Amino acid sequence: MFEGLFHALRARGVPVAMDEWLGLQDALARGLADSSLSRFYLLARALLVKSERHYDDYDLAFAEYLSGLEPADDAIADRVWEWLAGHPRPLEPTAEQRAALERAMSRVDLEALRRRLEERMREQREAHHGGSRHIGTGGTSPLGHGGWHPGGVRIGGAGRHRTAAQVAAERRFREHRTDETLGVREMGVALRRLRRLTSRLEGPATELDLEGTIDATADAGGSLRLVHRRPRRNAVRVVLLLDVGGSMDEHAALVDRLFSAVHGAARFRELTVRYFHNCVYDRLYETARMLPSRAEPTLELLARTTPAHKLVVVGDACMAPSELTMAGGAIDYGQRNDEPGWTWLGRLAGRFPARAWLNPVPRSWWAHVHGAPTLAAVASLFPMHELSVDGLDAAVDGLMAATPGAPRARAAG
Repeated sequence: MFEGLFHALRARGVPVAMDEWLGLQDALARGLADSSLSRFYLLARALLVKSERHYDDYDLAFAEYLSGLEPADDAIADRVWEWLAGHPRPLEPTAEQRAALERAMSRVDLEALRRRLEERMREQREAHHGGSRHIGTGGTSPLGHGGWHPGGVRIGGAGRHRTAAQVAAERRFREHRTDETLGVREMGVALRRLRRLTSRLEGPATELDLEGTIDATADAGGSLRLVHRRPRRNAVRVVLLLDVGGSMDEHAALVDRLFSAVHGAARFRELTVRYFHNCVYDRLYETARMLPSRAEPTLELLARTTPAHKLVVVGDACMAPSELTMAGGAIDYGQRNDEPGWTWLGRLAGRFPARAWLNPVPRSWWAHVHGAPTLAAVASLFPMHELSVDGLDAAVDGLMAATPGAPRARAAG
């Protein structure tokens, strides 16, 4: 089975031994790939590739055999990355260019950008720096990095002005820590207030009611009268969605403290944690690495939760307008969303009456930060609070107020 893949790997220089290939056949016979192309890709790579240095060759062989793709000219790809590896003087946009940013980004044509990138990859034969047309650095071209263009495709390099409509480069996300201590206690105290949403409606009265006992004893003239009550049943179910990568990297330490507080002190009856990048689309991920094999359809998450769940989203809500408004507007060049991000955010808002968006960007920056229009749009769907102890207090108050029959929340101080 898949003998052509075996020969394609050998042709690419991937040292696949016969016993490893037979091991793959056995794994397939046991159904470990589960009729999934992405699972088969990961399973075959795990069993056949012994070193990370062969991953690129494996990907090329896999694509050539299973997708019928023609192998790319390695020399061209190497030259492009060589062109982009330089360090030209960064381009600083003029005041006029900055003023035109929001207007231009609202008119981004993603399909035209993709076609333009493919054309340049076929036609371009040398490096270009400081230009406006070719793949390069330090200019105003929409293709490359280190320059400035409202709504281009960033290829390699680091984001500087955060104006890219899409990013054609690999991102590696890290998991959030659960052992952070600085500030965790204060966040944990705020989150524990959600336990006021628990109930005492079921089970026998086996817990001593201290205040009731004191009142009953006083009413009995000092003769001890024990009063019991039903134990409080933890009924808090929370869905936590975390934005990772890109502009959220600079807020990782703060999000770590929240993550530690959620895991260490809240003790919710049910906690579901999922990850996304910039905006929620049709899939959410179980880990911050956002592996396709560890993804869950967003519709499945909505189907197995109820309006009684509390939704907490953590993210800066700053993105290109196309990510909210366009099909295919996802920032990741390799991801094609069939519906705009705004549609998916609307589904979340409609499912969870008790919801809050925690923003690590200080509130005083919200009206001026790059991405302010999308931040304001998201805030119209989700009650938005600053990711601070006071902001978390306000978010908890809002979650409690949105829960039918919940105790009245105190005003945020």
